[in-house]
Amino acid sequence: MTEVTRMLSAIEQGDPHVAAQLLPLVYDALRKLAAQKLAHEAPGQTLQATALVHEAYIRLVDVDKAQSWNSRGHFFAAAAEAMRRILVDRARRRQRPKHGGDRQRVQLDEACSLADDGAEQVLLVNEALGKLALESPEKAELVKLRYFAGMSAQEAADTLGISRATADRHWAYAKAFLYCALEDAGES
Repeated sequence: MTEVTRMLSAIEQGDPHVAAQLLPLVYDALRKLAAQKLAHEAPGQTLQATALVHEAYIRLVDVDKAQSWNSRGHFFAAAAEAMRRILVDRARRRQRPKHGGDRQRVQLDEACSLADDGAEQVLLVNEALGKLALESPEKAELVKLRYFAGMSAQEAADTLGISRATADRHWAYAKAFLYCALEDAGES
């Protein structure tokens, strides 16, 4: 009997301390299995292999729900099934309107790009930027530096005297604000 099979048997008998010892033995194999499962997911998947492993592991070695493992292979087959169920549950949850399932994902950098836009689009962006300046002048200044002056996030942060993390938060907010303003202007 292998060490993993022995530990699985001990967990089945109700020994809660063995579960903590099992994870280091099977972690690498479970992580590879999780990476394979996530490789087949659609782009935009936010679940990391590590989180998938941990969630599946918790489901597998729940001491309150005694499960019988015939072998190491049986355990890994059950792990694969647990991961599949977790991914399916997440996919179903993402499709619900409450979780944005009725919305289309748009990359804000692409949606706010001025590279090929005409004069009308530049005027719309300028108008939206004016609205942002009324609400938050510092965020509007950051947009001007990044969007029109072509500065990097770090250069713009240094110019404004703010941290890079603050600049990143302001940039994310400003992009969303401008995107919504441009969408509203497009509907008018």
